[in-house]
Amino acid sequence: MDRLSTLLSHFGVNAGTFHSGSFCGITAIDGTQAYGHVHLLQAGAVDLKLGDQPDLHLSEPTLIFFPRPYRHRLFATEDSGAQLVCASLSFDGGSGNALATALPDYLVLKLDEIPTLASTLQWLFNEAFDGTCGRQAVMDRLFELLVILLLRHILSTGNQQPGMMAGLADSRLARPLSVMHEEPGKPWSVAELSTLANMSRASFAEHFKRVVGQAPVDYLVSWRISLAQKRLREGKPIALIAEEVGYESASALARAFRRKTGLSPREWRG
Repeated sequence: MDRLSTLLSHFGVNAGTFHSGSFCGITAIDGTQAYGHVHLLQAGAVDLKLGDQPDLHLSEPTLIFFPRPYRHRLFATEDSGAQLVCASLSFDGGSGNALATALPDYLVLKLDEIPTLASTLQWLFNEAFDGTCGRQAVMDRLFELLVILLLRHILSTGNQQPGMMAGLADSRLARPLSVMHEEPGKPWSVAELSTLANMSRASFAEHFKRVVGQAPVDYLVSWRISLAQKRLREGKPIALIAEEVGYESASALARAFRRKTGLSPREWRG
């Protein structure tokens, strides 16, 4: 069972490197952009301000991850020796898609805390500072790989807040969630899903809601609507979307869409 590949097939990540090398001064991100960010402190020190929180002084190699737009600021003095590699991130389906919204607002991790990323980080730093041809394209792909490996790390830690990632990290819920992700058009019942979890219906429903934060049926609807939003962004006709995500007609999807978003598909698409 692959918990991540189906998610990434729908909501893949795209990166664009915008800084590599020495860093001095202030970079302020106001959070109004339609994308997130990754900053890698390779050496030296920077001060990081997250929203309205007090400054954090970072003096060890550190990964700073914002899966969605988030207001923050980086500051370094001339003598700090800061070496940074930075990229913008966008997920297919927009920053409000099911995968992006399941992640925390930000992560600040020392690089030695995430050894599974070590070889990719070293490759990325080599590309950033060696000046070889094609480095921009290679760095962009490496940042995308880095995010996938970071998602693996998040799943393996098992200390997520209630939501999709917590459910995928749960040994009993990973299978039911994965089949909903893989076959959203199937009319999954709580009885079928509880069998996959090897739990009674009542225990499964209670455990699912506690870990994921929604009842199983509500989660399935949310997943379907998130897929529908992605397809609408791609310009796919709503009748075809309805069939793909498990509704018998475009009007049935429109009703479910309005219940979840407060807008019709046409209004949401603008």
